Amino acid sequence: MPAPAQAPRLLPPLLLLLLTLPATGSDPVLCFTQYEESTGKCKDLLGGGVSVEDCCLNPAYAFQEPGKKLCQACRFPRWSPWSAWAPCSVTCTEGSQLRHRRCIGQGGQCSEKVEPRTLEWQLQACEERSCCPGMGGWSDWGPWASCSVTCSKGTRTRRRACDRPAPKCGGHCPGQAQESEACDTKQVCPTHGAWAAWGPWGSCSGSCHGGASATTQRRSRTCSAPEPSKQPPGKPCPGSAYEQRACTGLPPCPVAGGWGPWSSVAPCSVTCGLGQALERRTCDHPVPQHGGPSCAGDASRNHICKSAVPCPVNGEWGPWGEWSTCARRNMKSISCEEIPGQQTRSRSCRGRKFDGQRCVGEQQDIRHCYNIQRCQWKGSWSEWSTWGLCTPPCGPNPMRTRQRLCTAPLPKFSRTVTMVEGQGEKNVTFWGKPWTQCEMLQGQKVVVEEKRPCLHVPACKDPEEEKL
Repeated sequence: MPAPAQAPRLLPPLLLLLLTLPATGSDPVLCFTQYEESTGKCKDLLGGGVSVEDCCLNPAYAFQEPGKKLCQACRFPRWSPWSAWAPCSVTCTEGSQLRHRRCIGQGGQCSEKVEPRTLEWQLQACEERSCCPGMGGWSDWGPWASCSVTCSKGTRTRRRACDRPAPKCGGHCPGQAQESEACDTKQVCPTHGAWAAWGPWGSCSGSCHGGASATTQRRSRTCSAPEPSKQPPGKPCPGSAYEQRACTGLPPCPVAGGWGPWSSVAPCSVTCGLGQALERRTCDHPVPQHGGPSCAGDASRNHICKSAVPCPVNGEWGPWGEWSTCARRNMKSISCEEIPGQQTRSRSCRGRKFDGQRCVGEQQDIRHCYNIQRCQWKGSWSEWSTWGLCTPPCGPNPMRTRQRLCTAPLPKFSRTVTMVEGQGEKNVTFWGKPWTQCEMLQGQKVVVEEKRPCLHVPACKDPEEEKL
């Protein structure tokens, strides 16, 4: 599980909740040739109107239900990356924030037997700033500024400062920092220009209507009602001195050609799953007339086709199983002794279909070990752990916890062993859970736990459903 991003003063992780979307039905879907793991988006649309089973004949493909944003990969299910942490639920003091991931794929389950399309949540405490905004107070008003105009009447302003007292933690003062009043300069203003009436329309720019470009005519006007004054200088007229309109009453223009329907002319491009086949069309709906242009665009294109043969699916290793008990052949017990033993674990190759490749690597793992299961050792109390995730993340009254554990140091057994001469030294690991004995702490012998409620908790809402 990746470490949480360092949002504003986060208080660390550790619990999940699952939310499952409805199962995919047999309705037609949009089929894509790529699934982008980093963003969870479908790429390179192959086409629509196909079933999930046909699209997923190739495990590298992905699909999307019409009208929905969620992209589903055809490959064997696995967890998507964790989303970024959502913003803190409050902007000051302690709050909470969520993140999620989804089980993406077909024909199996993610780890912990989770079904595809299932949404998993994490909730943690956060704090953007430790204090909340405090209101400030205004100073006395400053002197009036000069008038806003140099002629006739205008306005003048004055200001005041928010510093008696200054606001705290991003607070503010109620009201405005500036006020205005009318002022008179006793000076004559310039005369600004205004438009005279429009002149007559000119001749049309073409001789027919309905062509590629519209046929127009234009007219003009002058800035003379009145002209702008020169002393003091007046402003020129705003806007354009010209305007144009479409011409009417002209004969029709030549007719451009239009494409007819597509028809298939080439076989499917793939030997498994979905591919593409060639189609052609002709410029006869309508045929170009009266000197009109021919059809624009391509006379051929590719369309989706089905080979009816599923593509090979390579196997993927499942997670390692638990280590077996640390033991040594022909010895009844090696517990708590400096006697090295061996233990094994195994994994299974899953998801392989249609002559896909077998998993690469070993199915079984072997290591050397010391058995410390239930060994009674004197221990000491650890420091407090970091605070864990809020639990339940989407339930009522989530809490977070931290712990102190009774722990004991490992015995000073040799960390390497030579089992067979000439094969070198092998590392030895410790296996088992010892019985550590500590003095009583807060009435406990093994673990002391402290709990704290998570504050301002946001609601868990599926981000894909919120986009619809």
